[in-house]
Amino acid sequence: MALVLRYAARSDVGMTRSKNDDSAYAGRFLAVVADGMGGHAGGDVASASTVLDLVHLDRAGHQDPATVLADEIQTANSILSELVQTDPKLAGMGTTVTALLLHDDKLEFAHIGDSRAYRLKNGIFEQVSIDHTFVQRLIDEGRLRPEEAEIHPHRNVLMRVLGDVDASPELDLASHDAEPGEKWLLCSDGLNAVVPDRVVESVVRNAATLQDAVDQLVDLTLDGGSPDNVTIVMIEVAEEPSEAADTASLNLAAERPLGSGAANDGGASPAAAATTAAGASPDGAPAILTGTEAPVDLPEPHEPIRADAIRRELGTRPHVLVGAAALATETGQIPIVTAHSNKRRAAALLTHKAREEPEAPEVDAAAPVRKPWLIPAFLTVMSLLLVAVLWFGYLWTQTQYFVGSSDGRVAIFNGVSQNFGPLDLSHVDTVYNIPLESLPVYQQQRLNSSISARDLVHAEQIVEQLRISSQRNCPEPGPSPSAVPTQRPSVSPGAAPSPAASPEAALPPECVGK
Repeated sequence: MALVLRYAARSDVGMTRSKNDDSAYAGRFLAVVADGMGGHAGGDVASASTVLDLVHLDRAGHQDPATVLADEIQTANSILSELVQTDPKLAGMGTTVTALLLHDDKLEFAHIGDSRAYRLKNGIFEQVSIDHTFVQRLIDEGRLRPEEAEIHPHRNVLMRVLGDVDASPELDLASHDAEPGEKWLLCSDGLNAVVPDRVVESVVRNAATLQDAVDQLVDLTLDGGSPDNVTIVMIEVAEEPSEAADTASLNLAAERPLGSGAANDGGASPAAAATTAAGASPDGAPAILTGTEAPVDLPEPHEPIRADAIRRELGTRPHVLVGAAALATETGQIPIVTAHSNKRRAAALLTHKAREEPEAPEVDAAAPVRKPWLIPAFLTVMSLLLVAVLWFGYLWTQTQYFVGSSDGRVAIFNGVSQNFGPLDLSHVDTVYNIPLESLPVYQQQRLNSSISARDLVHAEQIVEQLRISSQRNCPEPGPSPSAVPTQRPSVSPGAAPSPAASPEAALPPECVGK
């Protein structure tokens, strides 16, 4: 018994959003939802690029579907890094990914971020995905209750996403047995931020069709005043339709515009999915995919893929494409950055197989490899780097100041108090008429080891403090007050008169003679 997916999808813009950062695709074998982040920096670019990198998986016959799905998501992550290298304005963008790939009687599941996957199977409705958020980690550690997570100030902080990072993203991967009649709901967090799980379950259980379920959930989200975009994909596992019905649905899909999917003619063929013009501006003009005021100028690949080529390829099979990915394909602003990603996409979309890497030329292991210029060139580069480091280090020292002593007086020095071999890294900037011996002993010791300053102004403030300390320690001697006795003291015969007190007698020893 061969199985396929019936599907419906819809994406809409949140109450406070100017563009749609969500993207989604659903077909006979693949369903994927991506919620971009980065706002003006390119969340729509991230989600659209990722979804368009995965749509070629919508086919049967994968040799190792679990590995293929994970590898393709890893490749999509590397392309996001290429996009950021091409245009730094996109730095910080990222996207969640929640995907299902049907192969024979198995559903391969891959997930990263806080988009969600719910399943209704054998009468049981449950959340299959785990949110990669900060609050979910607190819940897992027992530090937060689930009901508290809904009002936590950091409930939207993500711990894992695809984005402009070099490291390979950590995906949640699983394989599930597929049975006819089971339903899956993939959605961005715009849904669960507003609509409780019990309401979602009721709609999934009771809706007459997949499209009715999708429309009800999107309308509930918008009516609830969701500030975020909302994207929903509903799929149902079904037995593969007859060849005649399948061919008719393919022809019908080719006649429909991109994003409208294929019509459900009442059999087990894929269900239709009406899409909204998510991301369009109010006056009807398409919003620019990059989120900037003008399209990002990307390098022209050697053999560019045009939007019409992707449209023609997608038109050969029933599907639905919504959100930023649909808008990108309609407007032709498909984020392709390099010849590598361009050729990889071309092979995947047009020939359904990965691009073959050119074989490396055979090298005779016995033949010696001689590169006489390599070692001298390496040594030259290292020498230049060393000279540059030393030169910039010396320039830095000349921006520093400290206070010390020069010829027994307080002085400001430019540089640092250390020496580098025979090279003196400091020189006297200004010498002040403050004798070192007029200062308290502890300040003399500080000056002998130098007092660091942040800059020249700070150094001058230190000197001024030392001047005040010097004046307090060795005050200027003043004139002795004249004594006007009212009565001449009597002098004993033979006693010598006492000498007048000297002004220097009251000064510390180190100040005498100064």
